[in-house]
Amino acid sequence: MKNLKITWKITQGMYVLTTNKGGCIVDAVSQISAGENPLIAVSVMKSNYTNELLKNNNKFALSILSKNVNPEIIKTFGFHSGRDINKFEKVETTLIEDVKIINDSLGYMVCEIVDSIENDTHTLFIGKIIEADVFKEEEPMSYGYYQEHKEELLKVTTTKGKTAWVCTICGYVYYGEELPEDFKCPLCGVDRSFFKKQIEN
Repeated sequence: MKNLKITWKITQGMYVLTTNKGGCIVDAVSQISAGENPLIAVSVMKSNYTNELLKNNNKFALSILSKNVNPEIIKTFGFHSGRDINKFEKVETTLIEDVKIINDSLGYMVCEIVDSIENDTHTLFIGKIIEADVFKEEEPMSYGYYQEHKEELLKVTTTKGKTAWVCTICGYVYYGEELPEDFKCPLCGVDRSFFKKQIEN
């Protein structure tokens, strides 16, 4: 059996990806070229509303999160769909190159989309950096740090008296006595093996 928790050890960070009208938390980000206008690749789930937004925009921004980021930013951009809420309503942002940047971040990169690659579940968007800056010098939040400190960062609460299944990857909560055999997290796409049973008395 594959133990996909090994992927938590890949050195990657935590970012808020934003584009016109929405955004989401991403971790699969890589610099794939150097030079004056480096290329940045970011992978976004096809079922994610932000994927749809990116296909209708020519720019995106990545705000780099620190270990000291306000956990509400992770909850807002990671646990909710832009179809349902305005994610920018309670988050301080700055408009740069017509894209909103998260103020509570280490800095940002604004990219112009130059290409995209499709696979079964994700789209890889490739962007050329057209603007970037550093806000502060702190340690970035790695994906591994996020996984190891997720419970204290996110403090997922469930309804008392109900059986809840909490996704150990993103914190999504499913209510029911049992998880369906073919259940997949609607937010991050992992299967039922990544869910932990939780009952609040």
